Amino acid sequence: MPNDDVQTTGKVTIFDVAEASGVSYGTVSRVINNDPHVRPATRARVMDAIQRLGYVINRQAQSLARGQTHVIGVLVPELGNGYIGEIMRGIDGELDQAGYDLMLFTTHRRAAKEANYVASLVQGVVEGLLLVLPRNPADYLGVLSARKFPHVLIDHQGIDTTSPAVGATNWQGAFVATEYLIGLGHRRIGFITGSMDLGCAQDRLEGYKAALRAHHLPICPELIYEGDFFQHAGVQGANALLDLPEPPSAIFASNDVMAMGAMDAVRHRGLRVPDDISIIGFDNIPQSAVLLPPLTTVQQPLEQMGRVATQMLFDMLQEPGKRTSRIELPTELIVRQSTAPYRNRIG
Repeated sequence: MPNDDVQTTGKVTIFDVAEASGVSYGTVSRVINNDPHVRPATRARVMDAIQRLGYVINRQAQSLARGQTHVIGVLVPELGNGYIGEIMRGIDGELDQAGYDLMLFTTHRRAAKEANYVASLVQGVVEGLLLVLPRNPADYLGVLSARKFPHVLIDHQGIDTTSPAVGATNWQGAFVATEYLIGLGHRRIGFITGSMDLGCAQDRLEGYKAALRAHHLPICPELIYEGDFFQHAGVQGANALLDLPEPPSAIFASNDVMAMGAMDAVRHRGLRVPDDISIIGFDNIPQSAVLLPPLTTVQQPLEQMGRVATQMLFDMLQEPGKRTSRIELPTELIVRQSTAPYRNRIG
């Protein structure tokens, strides 16, 4: 309960505590910050005044004053899909264990918005940054490096090798998936790319092409449709491929969301997956296992990517001079019921 001889009509401040305990403002500050050089009797007097006045210590202000907010900023392109959700699950789990809070920003895939967020956050709002599928990091990587600001890129390749990053073996995953379709007897395999300004999309396309070359199959430009990782691109891409004079017998979509769109397009035409056409995706988001039929896909260790990136960031916070690294986690082909041996039933 507040002491009657102290004015408490307004918010109790640190100056009120100093006056009530008969010490200086600086001494109260040292007590609050657990300075070991404060005498026990003085510490007890200050703590008694804090309790009597009902003073609330502003831990956030303390953290800002020390340059430690215990907050990590996370930039994501969007919300609402399993890919982001799985990565965020890994990040959140690691932050929770370490006692850190998360500050989430959605960039809506706009490079300028992403750069503006980064410029604001490096002013001391957060201790470090995790950037998921960054759109155009070249716009601000120089700033982050110059400030030696801790940051890790998640699922982005094709940028300067000095940036700390966590990704997956996209090229290898696409190679294995395409080779699997070839092993089922498919020779005309359509491919729907992701956003081609992203390294992961480029790597998946190159893995697809490499598998075709390895099996002496032609790379046909008409079988490659440029998508953007959204479901509508899967619908449009599948329609464009199925409208070809000689349509593919299998479609490989560069992520599961577009594969779902491709399955919708196939069903809309009265065709069946996989009896009439095989479809394969990439990511292995949770929804892929409950589709009808369940989707064959390439599993990215999404949750693990989030965890590893967060652990890397904590290493950088604890050892600012530590050399940064780039980690690629393995992918794995998950075979389900959306793919089957080749049957010449289309066209």
